[in-house]
Amino acid sequence: MQARMKHPAIVVPDAMQPMQALLSAIQKTGLPGKTLDLVHLRVSQINGCSFCVDMGARHAKTEGETDERLFAVAAWHDAPYFTDGERAALALTDSLTRLADRSEAVPDDIWEEAVKHFDETELATLILAIATINVWNRLNAAVRQPVGAWKV
Repeated sequence: MQARMKHPAIVVPDAMQPMQALLSAIQKTGLPGKTLDLVHLRVSQINGCSFCVDMGARHAKTEGETDERLFAVAAWHDAPYFTDGERAALALTDSLTRLADRSEAVPDDIWEEAVKHFDETELATLILAIATINVWNRLNAAVRQPVGAWKV
């Protein structure tokens, strides 16, 4: 498969640097990398971004994530491999990625469970991470960014 065009963040002058800076800021907050990796993979699965699913799973593996957990992210509700905090992050991920699927974008029960596991900075990090991954997914899906192109 070939991309429809160059990546929009490359075509638009000065777009890539702030997007990369936001990712860098997210990674510096101290939220566990494994949690961020799971969130990245889940958002990308929901959005059908094959480029990001591939890249995210490969990155998570290099960070020590197990195949067992990576394979189960798509069915995290029923899989026993995740901590309560990771489940709260994944529930928040599902809600923020599927905003139009319910009358209340983030139901109180999902928010309250997230608050039990994450402080304000960690919650802010999760929200920024989910939003940023959604942006990347949409950019990649629009141009049909080929799987594996990130390795080049």
